Amino acid sequence: MAASPAAGQEGPLDTLQLHGFLSQALVVTDHNDFFGPSSSGAGSLKYTEIGANASLRPHQDLLIAAQVLSRRAGGEGSDARPVLDYGVIDYQPLSDQQRTLGVQVGRFKNPFGFYNQTRDVAFTRPSILLPQSIYFDRTRSLGLAADGITAYYEERVPTGTLRIQVGMGDTQAGDDLRRTMRLEGTPGSLEPRRSAIGQVRYEYDGGRMVAALSTASARARFESDMPGMSDGDFHFRPWILSLQYNAELWSLTGEYALRTSTLQGFANPFLNFDITGESWYVQYTRRFNDDWQWLVRYDSLVNNRDDRSGSDFEAMGGGPAHTQYAKDLALGLQWNVTPRVLLAAEYHHIDGTGWLPLQDEPDPAETKRYWNMLLFQASFRF
Repeated sequence: MAASPAAGQEGPLDTLQLHGFLSQALVVTDHNDFFGPSSSGAGSLKYTEIGANASLRPHQDLLIAAQVLSRRAGGEGSDARPVLDYGVIDYQPLSDQQRTLGVQVGRFKNPFGFYNQTRDVAFTRPSILLPQSIYFDRTRSLGLAADGITAYYEERVPTGTLRIQVGMGDTQAGDDLRRTMRLEGTPGSLEPRRSAIGQVRYEYDGGRMVAALSTASARARFESDMPGMSDGDFHFRPWILSLQYNAELWSLTGEYALRTSTLQGFANPFLNFDITGESWYVQYTRRFNDDWQWLVRYDSLVNNRDDRSGSDFEAMGGGPAHTQYAKDLALGLQWNVTPRVLLAAEYHHIDGTGWLPLQDEPDPAETKRYWNMLLFQASFRF
């Protein structure tokens, strides 16, 4: 029997998908504020993430997708204004059982380590806070996304899947980066410059073993409005090696990064720097009772490999030595109450303040070297 031409065909609106999420956390610290006034009173509720995304497939080879994110992590209420998290037109000229080739144009999420592309969705994170040595909240805008073009290629081989992604565009140089560079009080503007990022990722045996190598060349330029002060060029070059083993009930994950940062061009030599930092963590997660998971992680950050203790930094008058490193021992617990509801709790014991957001603690001299943090989070998605 012959069917009519329209039978079984979908229109573009039939492919429309809408999703969203909401997360609210309570942060309590004994010393040092993190995401709001966490060390005073009953803690801080200024850690909220709200997102909504949509995707539409007008053609089998074409996908349009975008997400709007409202995120408050300390700071003022105006910091939670909705922004475009990502928005891409994704075209796949080649897609079959063997391989996939695609191109995305727009604002794309950077392929940075294991978690960067989905870091704002609590259900995709192994913990409330990702390892801060790799996934900085202190300067998250720099590594989060870029405006430009990215291409990806996926090859399915008998032993697993090889995926390659490279992108080029303008980074997002937000106020967090300007504060970290200690230029928040200097008249002028911090403008993004053309940058590049790439990742090679291999998944063996359906994801039992995963390995990835990520690198980037992120640039920004500070254009000064102060008479007699020259402009400065910022360049960030990280290399990240990521490894993961997944068994039926547990996972072991580790990532190691070398981070070269330079700021050059200022007439004042104390504003310029050229340092290489080191980051790594080891994380063990265990799944039990179907809906529960616990985690233990050790996370290490050093801002300058040539001054691991920060003593030279302190001797030069830069501030306390403990601002140049952070060693974090974390314990976490997650409960998937339903597929749409997630509850989590987390404890951190930290030596150092190397990744403490400067908006929460603008005066490093007032911070404490040793501190503890408790976090509780409730998340919902649809």
